[in-house]
Amino acid sequence: MSEPKPSRGSLALWRSLTFYEKFEQSVVFVLTILIALIVLAALWNLLKLVATSLLLVDIFDPTDPAVFQTVFGAIFTVVIALEFKRSLLVVVERRFGIVQVRAVVMIAILAVVRKFIILDLSQTEAMKLLALGAAILALGIVYWLVRDQDRREAEAAALESAETRPP
Repeated sequence: MSEPKPSRGSLALWRSLTFYEKFEQSVVFVLTILIALIVLAALWNLLKLVATSLLLVDIFDPTDPAVFQTVFGAIFTVVIALEFKRSLLVVVERRFGIVQVRAVVMIAILAVVRKFIILDLSQTEAMKLLALGAAILALGIVYWLVRDQDRREAEAAALESAETRPP
């Protein structure tokens, strides 16, 4: 089966890009491939972990905190990589600029949540927990502010397009 050829619109869009925009798109394309490979490797390791623990060794006890932390830490690693890859695909589609604050904050929130899951509370200092809690609170506030601003901008754009439309 052959790959579909890019549409004329895609070629026209590519030709209309500046040299730097073409460079940016090429870098994002390479990063997307690398992240896809990382997702596949992380998923493979997760499948091996669960399969060997559950089927071969029969030591998979989801009620054991260490097993829970290991498995869900691995799952969150895959989720974080997928979210990162999705944010790169948004750039490829040229809907937004290269840096998406909301995507970066979401990835940071996922990383902190992963850290909370894999923490061994018996070995963790209270100040570290406080710092992680403060970090997640701050990231949540930033995410809410960015989302609220995006919503207001979308409403303003909708209002502006409604005003310019003929009756």
